[in-house]
Amino acid sequence: MIRVLIADDHALVRDGLRHILSGAEGFEVAGEAADGAGAIRLARECPASVLLLDLSMPGRNGLELIRQIKEEQPGLKVLVLTMHAEEQYAKRAFAAGASGYLTKESATKELVAAVAKVAAGGVYVSLAMAEQFARGLTGAADRLPHERLSDREFDVFRRLVDGQPLGDIARELSVSSKTVSTYKMRILEKMQLQSDAALVRYAIRHKLFEEGI
Repeated sequence: MIRVLIADDHALVRDGLRHILSGAEGFEVAGEAADGAGAIRLARECPASVLLLDLSMPGRNGLELIRQIKEEQPGLKVLVLTMHAEEQYAKRAFAAGASGYLTKESATKELVAAVAKVAAGGVYVSLAMAEQFARGLTGAADRLPHERLSDREFDVFRRLVDGQPLGDIARELSVSSKTVSTYKMRILEKMQLQSDAALVRYAIRHKLFEEGI
């Protein structure tokens, strides 16, 4: 029996994932969480093989969550389940310690196979993401400016491009507006850009956030 934990802030998504897994032989949903703090508690208190983790829950950056969970519970496999279909998020998730990356639009068809493979010690990438990885192999060898950003800086970059005010970003990340302003300054410096508009143009040019938040 493969015991699975689900961490997603949308109840309907959790219900759907539970329904898919409950209908497949050999799977048990052992616990659920609706935010980052809950995901940490769940990983600590509820033994399981795989954690299905949404990258965009309130309170914590999803990539930071992966790192903390893998540090505290190295035997727990993390399968990222997210709306983010961009290659950059997948790369960062694997670097943080994830064993799989599955977009929510692919979950209905691929979830059971993905959980089984990850639980068995394998690595799973959704078919759509695998195509993006393959295309990326033919790209430039030099690191692009956005690849120099830390995970938290990249998250703030995405939110700025989406047009979120600094105060909203601070509230969602549970930090001060001054801290977000510092992140923004670092982002502009590292990417050698001068304004929010330049960040948006850069993101469009490199097709970074085509799927939205």
